[in-house]
Amino acid sequence: MADVVTVERTIPASPEAIFDLLAHPDRHQDIDGSGTVLAAKEGGGRKVGLGDTFGMSMKMGVPYSMASTIVEYEEARRIAWQTRGPGAIGKRAGGRIWRYELEPVEGGTLVRESWDITQESAATKWLIRLSADKTRKNMAATLERIEQLLST
Repeated sequence: MADVVTVERTIPASPEAIFDLLAHPDRHQDIDGSGTVLAAKEGGGRKVGLGDTFGMSMKMGVPYSMASTIVEYEEARRIAWQTRGPGAIGKRAGGRIWRYELEPVEGGTLVRESWDITQESAATKWLIRLSADKTRKNMAATLERIEQLLST
């Protein structure tokens, strides 16, 4: 399995409208196709920019928290955040990057979502790869939710 999984969907909305959803962590619960995002925490109630951080309350069986840093940012074209667990564990484990690239096309915007684990620790990368198929399905569901939100 490759260390980057990508899904694409053409969404009948402007890149600006889509980017606005992505750049506001407090909207991530609305677009999350995995059902694991509960709510934004510190730093999540505003539009983020390059270098900004935000926290997220999550749940996959049990509640947990993640801390993210915006590592790529081009207004209405690209946004990516690197996610780690909080505290000392997060410094050693984690590091996946969630990236969204937006390209204006006829009929809307081609949205490319990527799950990039190239910077994950070698000790955990093999385990994370096991969830690639499920992650791909969840990403497709996220893009569908973005389209539904912007179509209403």
